[in-house]
Amino acid sequence: MATQPVAAERPATIHDIAALCGVAASTVSRALTNPERVNIRTRERIRAAAVELNYTPNSQAKALSSGKTGAVGVLVPDITNPFYFDLIRGTQLQLKAAGYTQLLVDTEESDEVEASTLDQLRKSADGVIVAASRLNDTALAEAATRMPMVTVNRDVEGVPAVIIDTPSAMTQALDHLISLGHTSVAYVSGPVVSQSGSRRWAVLSAAAEDRGIEVRLLGPFVPKTQSGAAAADAAVHSGVSACIVFNDLIAIGMLQRLRERGIRVPEDISIVGCDDIFGADFCNPPLTTLSSPIEQAGRMAVSMLLAQLNPLAGGGSRSRSVMPTHLTVRGSTGPAPK
Repeated sequence: MATQPVAAERPATIHDIAALCGVAASTVSRALTNPERVNIRTRERIRAAAVELNYTPNSQAKALSSGKTGAVGVLVPDITNPFYFDLIRGTQLQLKAAGYTQLLVDTEESDEVEASTLDQLRKSADGVIVAASRLNDTALAEAATRMPMVTVNRDVEGVPAVIIDTPSAMTQALDHLISLGHTSVAYVSGPVVSQSGSRRWAVLSAAAEDRGIEVRLLGPFVPKTQSGAAAADAAVHSGVSACIVFNDLIAIGMLQRLRERGIRVPEDISIVGCDDIFGADFCNPPLTTLSSPIEQAGRMAVSMLLAQLNPLAGGGSRSRSVMPTHLTVRGSTGPAPK
């Protein structure tokens, strides 16, 4: 078989293969996408030519012919938040093992960016995993009818979800503080649209009422370290002796601000974070926080999505999975000041 030179500056196409084999480009296309429609001798000649020319199928063309892209979108509200590092790692490893490419998108804590991205991914991804969605329930449920979807930390009827059960650990955090003599506690809240934040406050306020403890709601605050200064000032102004904080980023910012003001942690005020992100144990003092199996949650979300994409492969049709959370006690909590 004489080799037909292909311009070095461009990849080989089906037209190059067709010229090399002396067949029509449409025959090459059929041989590569629907091989049973081409006789075996012609098919083998085309495959040999494709190898010789180092031909790589165009992913968009392949998607048009098969209806599959081999890609899955993973949406997170803030890619700089270390909470999502392990989640992204979990989804990446599981998708790679299944032969999928991960398309990672930072939706910038914006429902508009999220909605636009979901619309675009309908053409470029086979399915999507959405972490901590900022869309309202109706919009999210509608998006799930247009393409296979699994949410993480967002529970909407009819949408498969992986829930990291931080609300149940709120009771552990509160009981820990009560055991240290605290009777006045604040919950430093995150975004108003955070479903997990709302659930945590509901559980915490009910548990506090059962135990006869005062709990105040402070915030909302943007879930970033920079918000910690305002959160710390609000906590000091409220007069509470302990805070349970929406996430570790705000809590770490609070530790920094309290240190600047000469307020000792935990001697003057105790701080409990949430998520146990990388670096939470390196703080001064190390942060008491709620620990979650975040990478496992990412893997589970992929497994649930793959079951939608290929029901015949098995794997069940689980629509909801709950990841347990527990309190990790470190140096940022101590006895209530006398």
